[in-house]
Amino acid sequence: MKGSLGAAAFAAFATRAAAPVALSAAPLIAGSTQAQAATADLKRYSLGTKNKNLKRNSDGSLTLYAGGKSPGKDKETNWLPAPDGKFSLYIRAYWGKEGILDGSWRPPKIEPVKT
Repeated sequence: MKGSLGAAAFAAFATRAAAPVALSAAPLIAGSTQAQAATADLKRYSLGTKNKNLKRNSDGSLTLYAGGKSPGKDKETNWLPAPDGKFSLYIRAYWGKEGILDGSWRPPKIEPVKT
C-alpha cells in the first residue's frame, strides 16, 4: 500500500483458505519510500510462513498488522513494524502455488485500523 503513513496502523485479513500462497515462503515486508526494510525494537523485518507463532483468529483466518506503532500487546505477534512516514507493503512469494502462477490469487485487502 504505497503512500501510507507509518504512524497509522493497517491490517490485512486473510481467510484460512487464502493462505499460504507459496510452497516455500510468502513474507509480508514493509519498506520506506527508499525501499529500505523497516524495523523496530522487535528486530522483525517481515511476517510470513516462517513465523510459527502468528495468532490465528477463532475461525482460522489471519489478521496481520503493519504500522509505525504497536497495535497493542495482544496483537504484537502479528505486527510488522513499519517506518515513520510513507511506506509500502510487499508480498514476496517463493515457489508460488497455482493461484499465484495463473493470476487468480489476489492479496488480501489492506484497511486502516480504527483506533
